[in-house]
Amino acid sequence: MGNKTIQRIETISKYHKLMGLANPEHPLISVIDYNTIRLPCKTEVSFVFDFYAVLLDRNFKGKMKYGQQQSDFDEGVLFLMSPGQVFEVDVQEMADRSGWLLIIHPEFLWSTPLAKIIKQYGFFEYSINEALFLSDKEEATIVSIMQNIAYEYQTNIDKFSQPVIIAQLELLLTYADRFYQRQFITRKKTNHQILNRLEELLANYFNSDDLIKRGLPTVQYIAEQLNVSPKYLSNLLRVLTGQSAQQHIHDKLLEQAKEKLSATDLTVSEIAYGLGFEHLQSFSKFFKAKTKFSPLEFRQSFN
Repeated sequence: MGNKTIQRIETISKYHKLMGLANPEHPLISVIDYNTIRLPCKTEVSFVFDFYAVLLDRNFKGKMKYGQQQSDFDEGVLFLMSPGQVFEVDVQEMADRSGWLLIIHPEFLWSTPLAKIIKQYGFFEYSINEALFLSDKEEATIVSIMQNIAYEYQTNIDKFSQPVIIAQLELLLTYADRFYQRQFITRKKTNHQILNRLEELLANYFNSDDLIKRGLPTVQYIAEQLNVSPKYLSNLLRVLTGQSAQQHIHDKLLEQAKEKLSATDLTVSEIAYGLGFEHLQSFSKFFKAKTKFSPLEFRQSFN
């Protein structure tokens, strides 16, 4: 983003003011119709939100950038952002822009169970190109929940208001989780391309000197090479293969270990070193945890 100014927005009220909206009806939560937003400029806008944001965009004509990822959207998408992330919009054409924005300040969640578990929803850490593409039915479900939240804080506030809104937020996040699971399965071409690239990447890594020089590849490293976020990669693999990214890497390491133990005359120490283990004990512990056999016991079973 070069030397472009990044505007930090700490409060819901400040966001409303910056976007030319009326004062918020609740200081810590707001549901906004995109048609009412007036961006402060017509070129490029960069923000840092100090609150959670759930964006449902329809017919957005322009580019969005979140972190280092950029995407062009040409259909309805849902994107969820956590506080402290840089969000950039390059507005090329604002005609026909529509959708909904739900913003929630972390203070609204204080003293609620959701405050403790909201970070467990991995999609808050996804990149912009990993947004959720919604069917019409799914979109209607999300919009309905947002409108229920708005209705609740627009009526008389009482002791039930926060619990009711929290329940709606949990429902929205549960649906987002469900829809992401569906997307992992239905967007087969894209996701299988990621899996194919992952297999190729790991094969090249394990067949080079990288294991000795750099040790076992981290999930962060693998995700960077595949141009996806670590959370997205792990969640995708868990849905399609039943394993996390870390488990997938360990399985590839185990395959290499079994191959070398069964098909070479290398000593166990040489194999351990070649697979990036600094100590033989660490390799033996890893192998036994995965197979119930020590490396020597496994090798002897082939004799």
